[in-house]
Amino acid sequence: MENLKAKLIELEEHLFKAETRASYGELDELIADEFTEIGGSGVRFGKKEALERLPSELPPKIIASEYELRHLAPKCAQLLYKAVMVKGGETTAIYSLRCSIWSLINGRWQMIFHQGTLCKAFE
Repeated sequence: MENLKAKLIELEEHLFKAETRASYGELDELIADEFTEIGGSGVRFGKKEALERLPSELPPKIIASEYELRHLAPKCAQLLYKAVMVKGGETTAIYSLRCSIWSLINGRWQMIFHQGTLCKAFE
């Protein structure tokens, strides 16, 4: 289980990187076709919208902590964590509780769901 946790944290944090977010090809490999996200604003969108938006936006700086892994099925796991994000071009930190669901599809882990819920600053 620790190996899977480390692998999914690595993939999650790979999606934080500016060069990954700018690469349509890498995003296409990491995000499943049936991907759904519910953003901090409450807006729901899919893979198509993510692939259109992420490469063109100023990348945020994200620091994540307190990762927790939950097995949902043999080839499906949920990663829960806290994140502090500063959007590109801004200086104010945004705090959120995050959840990603990863599924093993055709031999590789892909994100099928993500949600970030805004919250008060962490202590």
